[in-house]
Amino acid sequence: MTDKIVVAALYKFVSLPDYVALREPLLQTLLENGIKGTLLLAEEGINGTVSGSRAAIDALFAWFARDPRLADVDHKESFCEDQPFYRTKVKLKKEIVTLGVPGVDPNARVGTYVEAKDWNALIDDPEVLVIDTRNDYEVAIGSFEGAVDPQTKSFRDFPEYVKAHFDPARHKKVAMFCTGGIRCEKASSYMLGEGFETVYHLKGGILKYLEEVPESETRWRGDCFVFDNRVTVRHDLSEGDYDQCHACRTPISVADRESEHYAPGISCPHCWDSLSEKTRAGARERQKQIELARARNQPHPLGRDPRQAD
Repeated sequence: MTDKIVVAALYKFVSLPDYVALREPLLQTLLENGIKGTLLLAEEGINGTVSGSRAAIDALFAWFARDPRLADVDHKESFCEDQPFYRTKVKLKKEIVTLGVPGVDPNARVGTYVEAKDWNALIDDPEVLVIDTRNDYEVAIGSFEGAVDPQTKSFRDFPEYVKAHFDPARHKKVAMFCTGGIRCEKASSYMLGEGFETVYHLKGGILKYLEEVPESETRWRGDCFVFDNRVTVRHDLSEGDYDQCHACRTPISVADRESEHYAPGISCPHCWDSLSEKTRAGARERQKQIELARARNQPHPLGRDPRQAD
């Protein structure tokens, strides 16, 4: 396994009042070790996914260990043959995961962590409301049996959905999950603030569950969306069969790629009839540059998301 690329999804809610000053030394650590990917820093903590050699990732966590606040940063690892990121970035943010509700602070109040090995027993309880806190395109390709899909386009939509559909007086026990644990940790803090009595969340998220729970015992169905070039991973954390439409960012299956409406980098069955001509033109130009770079054996010039043209 040592010759494979290590992909580390990490986060920690922790007070970092000096987060701006942390950016440059963290970025230098990534660059010096050839690590690619993106990390977010905010006053409330750190979040992101990076990849590199085993030695490089170990060096990063050695750097974290020198700061008592980051020494136990939560992370999950998976492996792949090729580098899943093209660039190295450390970004400064207001929130490391954007809920957009003032005063929600997992450093002050958070739900009850549930270890992966105990998750099945919890969600099998008929009195527990199980909520998938991820966005609709993620839920569409895989989720836990019986989980509620809030059909959100972004995490900012989550509070409105909760207020419209759930009642603290009726929903006494709530269990939530997300890809790596960060989103549901913040969601649990929000729901406790809204008066929900008992709120659980899956420690380490789906990725930790897939890593620790045997497939023979799984309650997971489908693939898990990941935010890198692998697009999805299977239960054994190997790369899935999905690709991603560069025009609308939707995961696309093998069947989608056989559709007459699929044009690599330009459109797919999910967006072919809804893209503006401006967006479509941007996607065409972007794909042209990618193909030119590939022909020259150069890194793909990903550039900005063509949807931003709108």
